[in-house]
Amino acid sequence: MTVHFIGAGPGAADLITLRGRDLIAASPVCLYAGSLVPEAILDHCPPGAKIINTAPMALDDIIAECQAANDAGQDVARLHSGDLSVWSAMGEQLRRLKAAGIDFTVTPGVPSFAAGAAALGQELTLPGLSQSVVLTRTEGKASKMPNQETLSAFGATGATLALHLSIGQVGKVVGELTPHYGPDCPVAVVYRATWPDERVIRTTLAGLANSLDANIARTALIFVGHSIGGEDFDESRLYAADYDRRYRPQSADSPWSEWQHGDD
Repeated sequence: MTVHFIGAGPGAADLITLRGRDLIAASPVCLYAGSLVPEAILDHCPPGAKIINTAPMALDDIIAECQAANDAGQDVARLHSGDLSVWSAMGEQLRRLKAAGIDFTVTPGVPSFAAGAAALGQELTLPGLSQSVVLTRTEGKASKMPNQETLSAFGATGATLALHLSIGQVGKVVGELTPHYGPDCPVAVVYRATWPDERVIRTTLAGLANSLDANIARTALIFVGHSIGGEDFDESRLYAADYDRRYRPQSADSPWSEWQHGDD
């Protein structure tokens, strides 16, 4: 018996990997985070599957269901929204399963920040503007932030920021980031990326607070950085005609040929 942790994607039911879909179809038990995982994904469950919404459940209850499935020799599909590598609460479940000697696997999913960037039609790392993306959040009731992980510290890098779980603390976001990015820095808010009611709001740090309405109170990402909507950026060397690389070598007399191909 195995508990299969599966990233179910950011919202759209077809944004799930083939591996994830097949694991769901092969598991007689499905535990899913009902507050964020679309019910259409449950259509992949086999007939007669035991399907449990874990949204109202405590950790002990979730692990008890896994233990019961283990005792019955039944695989479990454990569905979380987005990808499991960040803010999924998977770590504490894995710790319990390891202690109980229950096997598990992890199948990645489409992360919400990638879905948000797609909604913007946006590459987040534009040459000359930003080559780093910081995934972070403001402190909430569920988890405290380490002392060194502040918005101001991340803002000092000038990287593109993808702020999760922070739409309720817009004042803090604006106050801590404006000294580093400036009030005119582009900002984009993506509400419920890939869901039918997805919304995209483009503004600046100075205009962020006044750009939001009361309906955008959760399930929204805030992107901050000069690459957001940026047009004045350098072209990368990747597709330059004179760029010498393994798959597009230059002539033998190119000054870079010996350096590029000597050990590559």
